[in-house]
Amino acid sequence: MYWYHEDLQRLEKEIAGFEKNPKLIFYGSSTFTLWSELTTIFKEYHPANLGFGGSTLASCTWFFDRLFENIDNIEAIIIYAGENDLGEGRHPEEVILFLENLLHKIRAKYGNIPCTYISIKPSINRWHLAGSIRFTNSNIQKLMAKNYNLYFLDIYDLMLTNEGTPNPNYYIEDGLHLTPAGYELWTEVIKKHLELSTIKLQNV
Repeated sequence: MYWYHEDLQRLEKEIAGFEKNPKLIFYGSSTFTLWSELTTIFKEYHPANLGFGGSTLASCTWFFDRLFENIDNIEAIIIYAGENDLGEGRHPEEVILFLENLLHKIRAKYGNIPCTYISIKPSINRWHLAGSIRFTNSNIQKLMAKNYNLYFLDIYDLMLTNEGTPNPNYYIEDGLHLTPAGYELWTEVIKKHLELSTIKLQNV
């Protein structure tokens, strides 16, 4: 996983420069990395963006201890990863196992803080994987529903047209990453989730 090291070193420098520990962590793939306004949009939650490009749930799990070693007392985490795992040919059940391992690591370090998993989006470039994506999302939703303070945030259907295909308004030319309209949709969904769920950040 050496190809992640440049991004990981960037994140480690950012973490070392934190004036105080963040309360809400966004952790996952380039959908977060490329969201330049993320920490501004959610500034009331004192967030940090720990996305790194091309990351999989496998790599998020592998590098969790390294990235979170010096981050204490966070109060919630939002995860977006898993799409790249499927894109690399991993089976949905492997993706689910990686998420279970990641959640175990989070629980071991931070206790029962709220953890939210954003469903894998229906990317144009990966539409051939739609069946695997739906299967993965469905089973992750069941996993999160079984456990205390775990949440599944479903954006899949919201990113489809009325005909049931990926809405091109939400994707840039590569068919994978989001346009400003796509990020506006995600902002609306995540803000509503934070406001309506039981996630209550302390000392914010």
